[in-house]
Amino acid sequence: MSKLLIALFVAAGLSVAGCATQREAPVAAAKPMAPVAMAPVAPITMTKDAYDISVKNAEAQYKQDKDACSAQTGNAKDICLAEANGKEKVAKADAEAAYKNTPKAREDARDTRAEATFNVAKQKCDALAGNPKDVCVKEADAALVKAKADAKVDRVTADTRQDAATKQADALKKANTDKHDADYKVAIEKCDALAAPAKDACISNAKVQYGKS
Repeated sequence: MSKLLIALFVAAGLSVAGCATQREAPVAAAKPMAPVAMAPVAPITMTKDAYDISVKNAEAQYKQDKDACSAQTGNAKDICLAEANGKEKVAKADAEAAYKNTPKAREDARDTRAEATFNVAKQKCDALAGNPKDVCVKEADAALVKAKADAKVDRVTADTRQDAATKQADALKKANTDKHDADYKVAIEKCDALAAPAKDACISNAKVQYGKS
């Protein structure tokens, strides 16, 4: 079993336990910045088969989590459902990021995580009223904007590094080609000091040595 799948199962257990706790106690004053408990984005490349399994597991887990929320009512149920929905989306986005293994896919996964946390935060804000609720919603909005901004910066940084590495490799390749051609010209020039057939043999050897036709 991959590390990603193990992490998903652990996160699923924590979420169900969280919903059970909500059934036993009323919703307290909202603190919308609390993140949804979900598995981190996998840093390794995932195979297609592993990706498909992860998606199916996320969907199956969502059904279980959704069913676990059915015993609740009101705001507690809304929060539970938002957490279940968010966890499924994040699990799928994490799997896609690991499968594609690109800066953009990792940014998308972080955006999905931020949106999931935001949706849970909004539900928690519904337990409040008046200015406290307004502040709660604005804090959730701000957290979403900040999370997406950070994800974009990291993606652009990764793209820049990747682009720089590609340009460096191209420059190195061109430099080596230029040096090789310069050495070939020197070798051919040295052949001019010889007389046939030594000159012909010299030129032939130079072409072989430097890969020229």
